[in-house]
Amino acid sequence: MVGIDLSHIWAVIIAFGVMMYVVMDGFDLGIGILFPFVKDDRERDLMMNSVAPVWDGNETWLVLGGAALFGAFPLAYAVVLDALYLPLIFMLLGLIFRGVAFEFRFKAKAHKRHIWDKAFIGGSITATFFQGVTLGAYIDGIEVVGRTYAGGPLDWLKPFALFCGLALVAAYALLGCTWLIMKTEGRLQEQMHDLGKPLILVVLAVTGIVSLWTPLAHPEIAERWFSLPNIFWLSPVPILVLLCTWALWRAVQKRQHYAPFLLTLGLIFLGYSGLGLSLWPNIIPPSVTIWEAASPPQSQAFILVGALFIIPFILMYTAWSYYVFRGKITHEHGYH
Repeated sequence: MVGIDLSHIWAVIIAFGVMMYVVMDGFDLGIGILFPFVKDDRERDLMMNSVAPVWDGNETWLVLGGAALFGAFPLAYAVVLDALYLPLIFMLLGLIFRGVAFEFRFKAKAHKRHIWDKAFIGGSITATFFQGVTLGAYIDGIEVVGRTYAGGPLDWLKPFALFCGLALVAAYALLGCTWLIMKTEGRLQEQMHDLGKPLILVVLAVTGIVSLWTPLAHPEIAERWFSLPNIFWLSPVPILVLLCTWALWRAVQKRQHYAPFLLTLGLIFLGYSGLGLSLWPNIIPPSVTIWEAASPPQSQAFILVGALFIIPFILMYTAWSYYVFRGKITHEHGYH
């Protein structure tokens, strides 16, 4: 591994794993967020069946990202988890509750199903909200003295972090909405098309607020985005966000089936890219870099061998599961 920056490689692997989790668990959490907007029990069955074959495999990427962070950047793992353990615990409790509700809902008697519907909604919103809170608190910065977290257990409880939680709820709702547009037909699809427009406006608004709030609160991020010549190099990101949003609005307006979901993925990717550009190369904002938090090169090289072996298998079985369950799902025939 002479001449290869292993910290760069591991940063890319972790960023890829987190992005895969956000995309793949995002739309099924979004379905739970959208449940209150759909009252018909059969339509709710259809919503859950659209992700039933794949939802529990989506969290593989969350496990991969956490394990990779522990192995490649142990200082970041220790500090970030120490600083954000409460919102992370709330997020995991939401994911557990959502998973239990998902399984039990199908087994419950009709008159008790509403209990698990509420649990599914609550678990999905809780998990999403605290993912956003964790992200917002991470962007806001974590106080480190020496190699130890120096803040308190509630330092994450700030307006910016809470707003990021709400913003992520809106983003996942849009992702779930466009997923259902792609996977369903008839009345449910029409309802999602109607719901798509207000969700696009909400997501555009919260994206704009976060994009302005972040540099206003953090001069070093403002310097990165608005100094010369960076402003010219980085300007394609906000321009592409606006173009992607406009194309998404047109796709929903024209009642297209697949374009809305693909364009929403584009928006998620652009937002994620903007975050990476704002923070790089710090893995513990605002000042600890990936090299300062890295484990020894020998450790990184050793675990990289395992990662390069297992990640292709994860990608293959994920791709195969989505290929097998491709196409539309209906009440009468399942997938077709």
